[in-house]
Amino acid sequence: MSKSIIKEIENYYTNKIIENGVSAQGVDWNSKDSQYLRFQQLIKIFPADDKASFSIIDFGCGYGEFINYLNQYHNDFEFYGIDISDKMLEIARSTFNGVNYTFAKSLADVGHKDYLTASGVFNVRQNINEKVWLHYIIDTLTSFNTFASKGFSFNLLTSYSDKPFMKDYLYYADPLFFFDYCKKNFSRNIALIHDYDLYEFTILVRK
Repeated sequence: MSKSIIKEIENYYTNKIIENGVSAQGVDWNSKDSQYLRFQQLIKIFPADDKASFSIIDFGCGYGEFINYLNQYHNDFEFYGIDISDKMLEIARSTFNGVNYTFAKSLADVGHKDYLTASGVFNVRQNINEKVWLHYIIDTLTSFNTFASKGFSFNLLTSYSDKPFMKDYLYYADPLFFFDYCKKNFSRNIALIHDYDLYEFTILVRK
């Protein structure tokens, strides 16, 4: 992915947070309820009976709302937020300044951690060619697999969306393709979640 395309994506999300402030709309979601419903799927990557401390990377962390969600269920975790928008990171750092919260611009800046989650980071394709965008997604998932030692989860808009409501600047993915790719390339333990009443799906990759 060229630097110019990365800059285009950065500008898109920076404009969203400037226009809408610290809100679900500020990270391009319709509502806080849908934002939290996505979080609910992503955290299924954690073992249900595991109460031990863990480290997690939130790739595309925005202003850090995932921390508020995690704090409802866990009290012993290290959080590493990654975002390409300097404005998002500025707000996140000013809001969450505890010793267990770190914010950076790339995975290389934080290194290997237990888990990684990514919500909505592959949706806004804009005018980028679909093949180029798919290549970018695959490269990014490969990085997720490298940096997450216990597993990672991510979501994508689904190609099973109602066609009259689909938008040209968004990317709609084939869930079966991504299940198959993750199964063949990352782990035997893959889950596809497509039953939570949003036009998207979540994939869990357990190491």
